[in-house]
This record gives sequence, structure tokens and C-alpha cells, in this order.
Amino acid sequence: MASTTSLFTGLSGLNANARQLEVIGNNIANTNTTAFKSNRMVFAPTFNRNFSLGTAPSANTGGTNPGQVGLGVSIAGTQRNFNNGAISPTGINTDLAIDGGGFFIVERAGQQFYTRAGEFQLNSQNELVSLSGDRVQGFSVDDNFNVVEGQLTDLAIPLGTLTLAEATRNVNLSGNLRADGDLAVQGTALEIAAAGIVDGTTLLTALGGGAAIVDTDTLTVSGAARGDKSLPDAVFTVTATSTVDDLMQFLQEALGVVPDGGYRAGDPTGAPEPGSYTPAAGLVSFIGNFGEDNDLEFDTANLVLNDATGGPKASPFMITKTGSADGESVRTTFEVFDSLGTAIQVDLTMVLANKDNTGTYWRAFLHAPDDTDLALHLEMGDRAGTFDDATPLLMFDNFGRLASSPSINVEVDRVDSGAADPMSFALSFDSAGDAVTALSDDGGESQIAAVFQDGAFLGVLSDFSVGIDGLITGGFTNGLTRSIGQIGVASFTNPEGLVDAGNNLFRVGPNSGTALITTPLEFGTGRLVGGALELSNVDLSSEFINMILTQTGYTASSRVIDTTNQLLQQLLVTGR
Repeated sequence: MASTTSLFTGLSGLNANARQLEVIGNNIANTNTTAFKSNRMVFAPTFNRNFSLGTAPSANTGGTNPGQVGLGVSIAGTQRNFNNGAISPTGINTDLAIDGGGFFIVERAGQQFYTRAGEFQLNSQNELVSLSGDRVQGFSVDDNFNVVEGQLTDLAIPLGTLTLAEATRNVNLSGNLRADGDLAVQGTALEIAAAGIVDGTTLLTALGGGAAIVDTDTLTVSGAARGDKSLPDAVFTVTATSTVDDLMQFLQEALGVVPDGGYRAGDPTGAPEPGSYTPAAGLVSFIGNFGEDNDLEFDTANLVLNDATGGPKASPFMITKTGSADGESVRTTFEVFDSLGTAIQVDLTMVLANKDNTGTYWRAFLHAPDDTDLALHLEMGDRAGTFDDATPLLMFDNFGRLASSPSINVEVDRVDSGAADPMSFALSFDSAGDAVTALSDDGGESQIAAVFQDGAFLGVLSDFSVGIDGLITGGFTNGLTRSIGQIGVASFTNPEGLVDAGNNLFRVGPNSGTALITTPLEFGTGRLVGGALELSNVDLSSEFINMILTQTGYTASSRVIDTTNQLLQQLLVTGR
């Protein structure tokens, strides 16, 4: 007789295949969903009805197998396919894709969710958010643009608002110093005459019989030049205790003369020591630095005396140039930046100081008009030779290669400028790919130039990119780049245990394991691809095949019910 059990068996087939069709339909519908992970349904047979559990072989029989009849099909569960989808470039720098097993971390109302979809954008507060407004989580940077790991935070990319200026730390030079040039022998010689000078301790108010200069008068250096370089004005305010020594030291700073600068020990010519001054009765002998590019243009008209109100007064000083600086030299000007991004011009003059059997020696003279006390502080790591070291001395060997310390440490005073004081940078004469040589160049000239300097003026964040490690690098309008954050990612022991929260989001499930928060490339999370999106991993050809099989299974199950119904009808007819 017909069994009603077959009706329920066929019905279970209808139900199972209907659920299978829902899964297939969802996969097909999400073919173009960013980073969608396809799903599949797994079937299992239901309980069996046992007619016999079977018997073991014995002396009288060979044994029998169990006799069982299945009671239909059930849904064992679903399995999500977390294999990576294809990576598709978009050219939009806020679009991100993960090539690996990690998940982006987003936050909504204090709750964390995880997603593979990297369709991100910037909101009105320059925060990185998903299309539904969930804030992307990552790691921020400190004041020195170092990533601070360990604490997730909302990521922001402040385009147009984040500003940056950087102080110069390194300047690299390149060129050739003409080794066959004329040796520097003397500096500019000036005679500064004034009635009443006895020695360096003579008070300025005592000059000219005590009538010419009084307390609160000012002496201004104006219109002077060093080589072909005009010098900035400098002002000396006379006090009741100002002496001739005080004025001469002021002139040294204002004219860029380094005390004892360029002195060559044992100079056979007996020339006055460069960078020195000698007060005598009614006259001061003032000697500038040697080297043609250090030659001073300074006379009576360039030292102006004014009273406290700024009114001109007749100066008691008469200045006469009696000799010019000589010797092979070369000057270059380069720009450095303080901590506020202020540009500062620095002049470097190299002068041939000596030659011997070991090579050539060159003096480095540096000047910066914006140095707040008019005098640069210089230090050299290795002082070579037997010469006076008031200025850095560079030694080159018999092959024109640098044999002394390759760098000079320079300090520029920035007192009351608002910037960090002092400003320090290293001047390198031998760096990777760039070097200064000292070779002969008959008929040529010494040449030197700054080929690299770091530091920059004020710049505004204008662009950014995301690296494979999730590091967000910002580009500023002054050419600098800095790390401004890092994308955080999560890894799970069993990603298939995550619970689908809708809208391409997942949350932690009982069987997913806890989230391991890290950065891309770590713990198997994979690399990040900026300007790209992960596509759906749905295989349409497989889905259509599964749809046909599901339709066939559904139809066959319905035929079982139809056949059982016909048998039951036949049974009822027989009973009449």
C-alpha cells in the first residue's frame, strides 16, 4: 500500500531545494557587490527508519547488512567562501582592497564591525568613513609623525588643513676647488682713524675730544659689501662704557670677518693676521678675511653716526682701504629653513689656505644675514693640519680627495624669532653620490654648489596615498611627505564563524574567535592595495549549474509527492 512517509520525504526535498535556490539567488544578486563572499548550502540526510541492524556472520549464515529507509533531506548548514575576489583598480585613493585574509575595522555607535569592502570616502570632518558612515579604524601619529600602535582610533586625513614646516638638518655640497689657484696671503686692510684713540680700551665717548660721540648715539654699517655681495645694515648703540674694542668686534660681526679667520701659522710673508685688528694712537689697523671673494668694500661713508632721535651727526672716523684680500676662492649661496619654515640665506666661501706635500688646505667661511647676533658658530669633527682652527679647515690629499672630516656643523642664532634657537645643520662635503674635490683646472675656476638640502617652508596637506602596509602617506605643497596614520586590520582564527550583520559587515560570532587587531602584512592579514576594490568572488557559471541541479531536484521531489498522491487515490478507489 502507499506510504504517507514518502509524502513527507518529498516535502523535505521541496523545502531543502527551495532554501538552496534562495542561497543561489542571493549569490547571483550580489555578483557586483564589492568584496561579497559567496555562500553555499550543504544538505544532509535525516534519520533513517531501521528494519534491521544486520547480523554478524556465523556458522549457519554469512551475515546480513542493516535494512534502513531514509526519511528525507535536511539542511546541514551554509558555508561562506572567504577566498579573495579579483582586485579592480579604480584610481580613487580612498578606495582600498585587501589582498589576503584580513578585514577592515569600522565603528558605529561604539560597536566594532568588520568588512572586506573598502569603498571609503572622507566626510565633512575629513574622517575616513564607509559609504554608510561607519568610521574606519586605525592608528594615529604623534607630533613627530611616528605611528602610535596599540590604540585604535578614528582615522582622519585633514586635507587642506594640516600644515607642516621643517627645519634644515643637512646640506650636501658638490663641486671642485681649483688646487692650482693662487695661495691666499692677506685679507682686506683698512685703516680706521679717529682722534683720541689710545688703545682698545679707549671709550668711544672720549673720541674727538668728547664732543663727537655721546651715550645713546648709534653707529650704522650701511652699504658695505664683501666681494660682490651687499651686506645687511647693522646697528651699534653707544653706551657710556663702549670702547674701541667693542666697536671693532661689532665691525667684525657686521662685515662677516672671523677673528683669526684664515690665519696660516708661520706665514713667511709676515702679512697681518687675517680677521684681526690692532688699535694704536689715533689709528686702528683692521684686517679682513683672506680670499678674493672675502674682499671688503667699506669706507667712511659706510659707517654712519646718528643721535638718539635718528638725526645725522658728523662721524669722527676716517676709513681708508689700503689693501685687498687675495687668493683662490669661491662662494655659493644656499637656502635653509628654521623650525618655523622661515627661509634663511647662507653664504659659503671656500679659500685656498695652504699647500704642502700632503695636499691642499681650504678654509670655509659661512655667513648668514639673518643670524640674530651676526656671527655663525661653526664646529668641525676632525681638525686636520697644524693651522689655527678659528674657521673650519678642510684637507684634500694628493689626489684631490677629502682627507679630513667630511662635514661642518653650523649653528644659526634665532633669538627672539619664535623659532627654535639655535638652528643647527650639518654641511657635508662628501655624501653619497655628491662630493667636493680639489683638483687642478688650468684656466678654469673653482665651482661649488649645494645640491641637496632638507627642510622646507610652510606646506599644506594636499594629497595622500596608502601603502601595502596600510601606512597613509600625506603629500604637502612644499614637497614634503609624512606618515599621517595607518589602516588597522583584523584577523580571525575562523572567519567562517563570523556573523553576517548586513550591509557588507560582519561581527564576532561564537565560533569565529576573537579579533586579532594588527596592521597589514602581519599575521596573514595580507597586503593593502590603494586605489582599488575587491570584487565579488561569485562564480556565475557554477551558480547557473547549481540552479539547474536545484530545479531538477525540486521537480523530482514534487514528482515523488505526485506519485504518492496517485497511489493513495488508487488505494481509496480500491477500498470502495
